[in-house]
Amino acid sequence: MAKRRPTPVRGNKKRKKSITEKPIYFDYQFLFLVLFLVALGLVMVYSTSSYTADLKTGSPYFYLVRQGVFAVVGIVVMLLTARIDYHFWKKFSLAMIVVAIVLLGMVIVVGKAVNGSSRWIALGPITFQPSEVAKIAIILFTAHMATIKAARIGDIKILVKVALFPMVATALIAVENLSTAIICAAVVFMIIFITSPKIKQFLLLGLGVVALMGIFLIVASYRLQRIKVWLAPEKYEDGYQTMQALYAIGSGGIFGKGLGQSIQKLGFIPESHNDMIFSVVCEELGLFGAVCVIGLFALLIWRCVIIAMSAPDLYGALIVVGVITHLSVQVLVNIAVVTNSIPPTGVPLPFISYGGTALLGLLLEMGLVLSVAGRIKIPKEY
Repeated sequence: MAKRRPTPVRGNKKRKKSITEKPIYFDYQFLFLVLFLVALGLVMVYSTSSYTADLKTGSPYFYLVRQGVFAVVGIVVMLLTARIDYHFWKKFSLAMIVVAIVLLGMVIVVGKAVNGSSRWIALGPITFQPSEVAKIAIILFTAHMATIKAARIGDIKILVKVALFPMVATALIAVENLSTAIICAAVVFMIIFITSPKIKQFLLLGLGVVALMGIFLIVASYRLQRIKVWLAPEKYEDGYQTMQALYAIGSGGIFGKGLGQSIQKLGFIPESHNDMIFSVVCEELGLFGAVCVIGLFALLIWRCVIIAMSAPDLYGALIVVGVITHLSVQVLVNIAVVTNSIPPTGVPLPFISYGGTALLGLLLEMGLVLSVAGRIKIPKEY
């Protein structure tokens, strides 16, 4: 009797991993904090802009509706990005930084000026800030390069290779927006330092950034003027916005005047729904509300730190480090400007200030963090 041949075992081949495969773990605490900040931002945008919007457009909901559309689109983008394996972005990081540099160059040549600064590119009815695209590209490219060069990043030549494209993009941003350039430089600096915390390259990179910023301060004399305004805002016409913001903060007291009851937003603080929105938060919600807002950012950053420490690999950890640096430095700079702790500069408060491109970019970064969190392997308990 003939023996039956054993049936060949199938399925030994590795199944190709889908880039949109469902994450192992989803960080709902992180998602809740992001959604809460977005919702708070919409409330404050409406509260601060309704008077101005009614005067300019005839509808008090104009800025709220526009910000709401970007918020919905941004949340969808965030959730889609969370499903994509973050390693997928490695193959596009070089292309992204090159595109960002080209767009930043276009801003200098054909940029659209808004409030005296050429930071936007207009595509028909749509305007966007290439610097927001550059932030994401810088995070992904620097994280990728630092990962593959981690063992030799202490070598000056390797360090230059890692930081060259990001610093070119940062220099182009600095032409019109020094504050955003400082944020981008901080991102590059922190990612490299976390990869290889050596004092020599730490100081070298730091001195390079300081020298670059010093050049841009000397070349643009109006930036030196801002230092004079910062030291004595009551003596200069340019200090009007700062003084009105301080009046708003001081008049809020402990618990504020109540949501929607701000006086300074009625034309006293120009564009109060943009960079100076934190002053209206202080006026309407008081010291208590301001501390709660800062506390929300602190919780979000702390959650990012936990995710970075638990990341499956160095690349994932460095992506989250880049997002942490961007978020924390931007919050710090905005609040410091509003309270006149540093010279005035134009940086929006993340999630809270009006600005569709900025909100969309931030939510995409939050999606990257969720993607890293989703690949964390949670050990089973028996």
